[in-house]
Amino acid sequence: MAEDAGLSRDRDPLRGPGLMVWEVPALLQAVGDALNTRFAAVAVRGEISGFSRAASGHCYFTLKAQDGSAALRCAMFRRAAVLLEVAPRDGMVVEVRGRVAVYEARGELQLIVEALRPAGAGALMEQFLRLKARLQAQGLFDAARKRPVNPYPRRIGIVSSLGAAALHDVVTALARRAPQVELIVYPSPVQGAGAAAQLTAAVLQASARAEVDTLLLCRGGGSVEDLWAFNDEQLVHVLAAAPMPVISGIGHETDFTLCDFVADLRAPTPTAAAELAATPREDCLAALTHAERRLSLRLHASLDRQAQALDRLTLRLHKPSELLRREQQRLQGLAQRLGLAAPQGVARQARQLMHLAQRLLVAQRHQRASATQGLTAVAARLQALDPSRVLARGYAWVSDDGHPAITSVDQVQPGRQVTITLADGRVQSVVQEVLRDGRPGPLPQR
Repeated sequence: MAEDAGLSRDRDPLRGPGLMVWEVPALLQAVGDALNTRFAAVAVRGEISGFSRAASGHCYFTLKAQDGSAALRCAMFRRAAVLLEVAPRDGMVVEVRGRVAVYEARGELQLIVEALRPAGAGALMEQFLRLKARLQAQGLFDAARKRPVNPYPRRIGIVSSLGAAALHDVVTALARRAPQVELIVYPSPVQGAGAAAQLTAAVLQASARAEVDTLLLCRGGGSVEDLWAFNDEQLVHVLAAAPMPVISGIGHETDFTLCDFVADLRAPTPTAAAELAATPREDCLAALTHAERRLSLRLHASLDRQAQALDRLTLRLHKPSELLRREQQRLQGLAQRLGLAAPQGVARQARQLMHLAQRLLVAQRHQRASATQGLTAVAARLQALDPSRVLARGYAWVSDDGHPAITSVDQVQPGRQVTITLADGRVQSVVQEVLRDGRPGPLPQR
């Protein structure tokens, strides 16, 4: 045993057969190389925690398991970060692709991220938010386009799966609250591949048939993936164009889909949607009773007024002979007024005719006198212009064959024969000499 003890003291516990002593950097580099060789390209799912973006553009965060049991430091360099389509944030569940490496400065394991995208519900949520923003920009969610729901429908349409518990809840609630309302079901799957297209077809069928006053879109609770068919863009447009008001009752109170935003009324559950779709039978009966009471009161009041009016008319017709006598007296009075008015009117017209005749005679006399005076004045003017009267005063009218009236000495020559017209006849004469006034001596011979 002493020999064994001696051997124990001589053996180096840090060295074993073939054991190599590493420097820290060399060991970390070797581990990093081994990891890079073994995990050169990996894809990891996890939840982002402690996300930060440096001034250089590099991103740093921790990717942890959703139950918190493990964590992995991650680095995403600027060349990869600029290609991100979504903004990473704490709490987002993502899928990353990269390579495993060792951060030698601290000897930590880290993942160099080359690509990142939302995973599972996170990816769907990003898609949901983008589609919601686009549809909202188109005005499909505006409160102004919401239509009021008819509180007293005759028929209610239900778009849901025939085997869904939500359909049973809706039918049961309406049968209990409003049994007078007829229900029409437009069956369609509410989840899975092709569910969105079949939901759209069911809504289009209800719109084309136009047989219901209100349309319910119902489904029970579930995950985001289960409810995803109600986020279909075409289904949202079809609901917005439906001719009848739409009530959505999809999932639980905390679940929201795009169909909830475009619906005219959103209910937290399918049963609540049924309660909002129709007024309870008891309330309808109470409203009818109240209306019947008001109608009865108004009818009796109207009958009383008509009875009073009839009584007044009866009193007026109680003595028809008296009414006839009053009418006869009125007719006699009118006849007397007519008999007196006729002679008086004739006399007035006769007096007016006599007055007009007198005015006509006076006007005729005045017109004749005025015309006579005008004629006398014209005759006097004509007599004053008569040439014979001028000749009677000692004047003469001299003419020859070439001049009807000689008015100048330049028109005659000596030896020319002229005719001298006097008041009582004519004289034929020969011009012996021509003298010009103001110039002595005879005119020169031409």
